[in-house]
Amino acid sequence: MSKIRVFVVEDEAIVSKDIQQSLIRLGYDVVGSSATGEKALSLVEEILPDIVLMDIMLKGDMSGIEAATIIRKDNAIPVIFLTAYADDATLDKAKVAEPYGYIIKPFKEVDLHTAIEMAIYKHKREMELVQKQEMLYSLVENKEAKENKDYIFVKANAKLVKLKMDEIYYIEALKDYVAIHTQAKRYTIHSTMKDIDRKLGNEDFIRVHRSFIVRIDKIASIDFPNLHLENDKKMIPIGGSYKDDLLKSINLF
Repeated sequence: MSKIRVFVVEDEAIVSKDIQQSLIRLGYDVVGSSATGEKALSLVEEILPDIVLMDIMLKGDMSGIEAATIIRKDNAIPVIFLTAYADDATLDKAKVAEPYGYIIKPFKEVDLHTAIEMAIYKHKREMELVQKQEMLYSLVENKEAKENKDYIFVKANAKLVKLKMDEIYYIEALKDYVAIHTQAKRYTIHSTMKDIDRKLGNEDFIRVHRSFIVRIDKIASIDFPNLHLENDKKMIPIGGSYKDDLLKSINLF
């Protein structure tokens, strides 16, 4: 069984190191750390850990609560707060981020272990429930798709949002999720690239990499082994096994 991958956000270097050493002793895999909320967002987006341990009071413009809220919303990764504050005001603010645990410093390793295991279990069960819900939602999606191929429904913030197909730029694989990118927004849903590829079809979209599907009419230029999309700075890699299908799908002269 693979180790649980943990990311630590703590602005006190000594404290951060102690936490990481405790995690290693407990058998966890520490995949990264950060001293600020801003840096944590970019690293978590890149690394996609299984869980984040977050200090509430961080140096810089972004608090741990703000960072945790964004991480949960954008990446659906569980966050456990580590804090020396247990007053009602702090607790009320922390509730907004919907953390999976709240550990008061100083804490024992057994408390850390218990909190992580409970959070991982809770998150797993929640994702199973979400998957069942989305299976039901897919019935709606499939029905609508048969009647109208101009739009799909995606789940965002516990509701179904109508998304026009021609607004989609690309779809990106994110571990157990996929991110549907438009020019202005990103929607993260629990699905697989195989399922998304099947639902979108191959008339307007093409899979160009094991982790990327792009809308064909959004392709601005191709410079193997990458392509660029219109009005988007994202550079999309082209997998070797997808090159021939890509060339067949475009009007090549």
